[in-house]
Amino acid sequence: MTEPGPRFKTVKFVKIISCSFLIVVSLLLTVASIRTLTLDGHDGLQLARWEKTDNISLELDLDHRQELLTRLREAIRIRTVSTSAEDINTTALLHFDRFLRQAFPRVFSSSLVHHELVANYSHLFRVEGSQPDLVPYLLLAHIDVVPASESDDWVAPPFSAEVIDGFIYGRGAMDDKSSLMGILEALEYLLRKGYAPRRGFYIGLGHDEEVFGLNGAVNIVRVLKQRGVQLSFVLDEGLALIDGVFPGLEGPAALIGLSEKGMASVKLSVSMVPGHASMPPRQTTIGILAAAVKSLEENPMPTVFGYGPERGTFEQLAHKFRFPLKFILSNLWLFSPIVARFMERKPETNSFIRTTTAVTMFNAGVKLNVIPSLAEAYINMRIHPAQSLKEAMDHIHSTVGDPRVKIELINGFDPEPVSSSDEKSFGFQIIKKTVLDVFPTVTVAPGMCTANTDSRHFKDLTKDIYRFIPLWLKPGDTQRLHGINERISIKNYEEYVTFYFSLIQNCDIQNLPEPHSSVHEL
Repeated sequence: MTEPGPRFKTVKFVKIISCSFLIVVSLLLTVASIRTLTLDGHDGLQLARWEKTDNISLELDLDHRQELLTRLREAIRIRTVSTSAEDINTTALLHFDRFLRQAFPRVFSSSLVHHELVANYSHLFRVEGSQPDLVPYLLLAHIDVVPASESDDWVAPPFSAEVIDGFIYGRGAMDDKSSLMGILEALEYLLRKGYAPRRGFYIGLGHDEEVFGLNGAVNIVRVLKQRGVQLSFVLDEGLALIDGVFPGLEGPAALIGLSEKGMASVKLSVSMVPGHASMPPRQTTIGILAAAVKSLEENPMPTVFGYGPERGTFEQLAHKFRFPLKFILSNLWLFSPIVARFMERKPETNSFIRTTTAVTMFNAGVKLNVIPSLAEAYINMRIHPAQSLKEAMDHIHSTVGDPRVKIELINGFDPEPVSSSDEKSFGFQIIKKTVLDVFPTVTVAPGMCTANTDSRHFKDLTKDIYRFIPLWLKPGDTQRLHGINERISIKNYEEYVTFYFSLIQNCDIQNLPEPHSSVHEL
C-alpha cells in the first residue's frame, strides 16, 4: 500500500485548519448572538421593591414657576467671572452671597441647616438628618463662570438672562448656575413643606471651579476633613441627558459619570542664539519646535477603548441601537478594536477612547528679520482613566525625541478613580432611580467625564463620586458650554428643581433593595 503523497497531506491539513476555523467562528457568533439577545441595559433594581418613604410631591403652580424663572435669571445676571486664579470677580461673588440669602430665606434661617462661608466666597451647608447613623452625602455646584464677551455673536447679551422662544440665554445657564439654583430651590421648597430628612447631607458651592477650585473646593474639603466627615457619595456636574447626540441611538439617554480624565499642561521650548534672517541656521527655534509639535499631533497615544467607564456606556446602551450596531456594541469583548477605529475619526468620540493631546499656544518671534532666540508651545493633555500622568509624560518625551526641545510639566494630575455602579452602589442606584422617576423614557448608563470638575478634590472623603446634571443636550448644544449662546429651556430648569427635590427624598432610604435578578457578564 502506497503512502499518501505530500499533496494529499497538504490538502488534508488545509481542510482541518478550515474546519477548525469555521467551528471557532461559529462558536464566537453563537456566543455573540446569545449575548446580544440577553444583554439588557436595565438592572434588577428597577424591578425590585424599594423601601417606602413619605415623599412630598412637588406642585409648581404658575406663580411658583415665575418665581423660579425670576431667581435663575437674577443669578445669571451677576457676573461671577473667573478668568484666572488671580483674576476672580470678588465683588460679584459678594453680590451673589447677598442674593442667595435674599432668594432662599428658609435655607439660611432653618434650624436644620447650618451654613458657613469657606475661603470668603464659597458656601458650605450641612442639613441635619434625623438618623445620624445614615452616612451623609454631598451635592456640589459652583458659583463662578467663564468669561463671555458681548462682542461675540450672542443672540442676546451674555449676562442679560434674556428669554427667547422659551430659553434663558446667558453665561452660567448650563454651567453651572442652573444646578446651584436647582439644588437650593428644591431644599427651600422642602423646608417650606416641613420636610426633615432622615439622612443628613451637605451642599457645597465653590467659587473658583473654572480655575481649578484651589481655594473654594479645596478648602471645603479641608473643613470637612477637620471634622472627620466621610460621605456616602458626591454628586457634581459632569455628564447629562442626551438626545440625538449618538448616531443610531434610539431614544434619549442619561449618562452618569463614574470618573473624569486627568490633565497635564506641558510647556515645550527651544532656545538658541538669535541671529539675522539673512543668515539662517539649518533649523530655527521655530522649525525645531514645529517639528516636535507635528510629531505629537501625528502620533497620539494609543486607544484604550474598553479599559475605562466608556465600555459600560456602550454595553448599557447597546439594546437601544438597531442591528448591526446592537450586535457589535453588545459584544465589545470581540469588536472593541473595530469600534475604536470608527470612534477615533471624530473629535467628540475620539476623546472617549484615548488620552488626547492638544497644542493650545505657540509663541515665537519678535521681528520680521530676526531669528528668534526662543520658541514656546503649550500642550494640554486629557488623560484617560486607563492611563496615568507619568505615561502621558513618557509619551511626550519619547515622541519628541529631540534633546534640543525642553519639556516641562507646568501642572497636572492623574485621572480620577472609577466609582462603583453595580447593584450594591448606593449613590449610583439612587441617582439612577431619580433620573427614571423624573425622566421615565430615558436609558441610564455609566460614562466618563472628559472635562474636570470640583469633585476631584473630594476623593479622600468618599470612594464614590458621580458627575451628572439633568441638562438636556441635543446636537450642537455641547458647543454652547464655554461658548456662545449658552442657554437652558425654562422647562428643563423646572426639571432640574424636580430632580433635586426627588433626589434628596430618595436618599432617605436606609438600604438599597435586593436585586430582582443578576446581570450576566461575559
